[in-house]
Amino acid sequence: MDTITHTLFGLSLYSSIHKDRMDRRTKRAYLFTAIGASQIPDSDVISQLWDSEGLYQMWHRGITHSIFLTPIWALLFYVVCRFVFKVRDRRLFFLGWLAVVIHDTSDLFNAWGTGYLEPFSQTRITFGTIPIIDFVFWVIIGSCYYLSRKRVMKRPYYFRVAWVLMALHVILQSVQGYYFYQKYNQDYEQIALSAGFIPTTFQVIAKQEGTVTIFQDGIFQPEKTQYVLQSKEDADLDYLFSKSLKAKTLYQWSPFVVVIDDGKQLGIYDPRFYRNGQSFLYEYITR
Repeated sequence: MDTITHTLFGLSLYSSIHKDRMDRRTKRAYLFTAIGASQIPDSDVISQLWDSEGLYQMWHRGITHSIFLTPIWALLFYVVCRFVFKVRDRRLFFLGWLAVVIHDTSDLFNAWGTGYLEPFSQTRITFGTIPIIDFVFWVIIGSCYYLSRKRVMKRPYYFRVAWVLMALHVILQSVQGYYFYQKYNQDYEQIALSAGFIPTTFQVIAKQEGTVTIFQDGIFQPEKTQYVLQSKEDADLDYLFSKSLKAKTLYQWSPFVVVIDDGKQLGIYDPRFYRNGQSFLYEYITR
């Protein structure tokens, strides 16, 4: 998910807690933990500052998003709150843990995916059933805040309902995604999903040998072929990888790629991000 959504998740966690018996310092510790732990896995973006080998595509959303690292992140926030805010409350550990788990797990559902099982598996897990910016989450959270403005003491209940609604949204989207995956899986070798910004709409990216077809489909709209792309499967990718480490990383990161070899350029791109004649995840070398 995007930074704004993760921040809203943190604020929603904070708002779902009863704080009427907390002093100001404790409230600050809870707010710091809820928002900070909701953001901390994305601290890996700084790795691009020293990436000299074209590995950032795998580093981002890699080990920092591992489910096995979540208690370590939570412990970090607990220690900071204990020494900075002088608050000794074990619940801060569990709040931080929950916030990090929500961050890592929510990122599984969009097309970028995460290294959820690193370091034991380098596979980038992605379901593609939720867009990276999902305005449904924003509407739910914003509505609960608006409705609770005059009922501040009842705000935790509103935001607990918000979490139920957001979980239901993810479940419904994922059930639909599973349906479309199965619909196309019988006719193609490889399938990937990319959820649209409008709920119930999906791009289905299907590969059969050297042909990649991108479909637009949804519960309330007919199937439509958007693009048919040809991949040069016999191209010399070893040569490409020897010249471009970023291309090798992209090949490892993507579920599958389209290969371009037109005599002028040799490269690969991720078809899940193909729009208006090009993909913004494209690595190539010139002949």
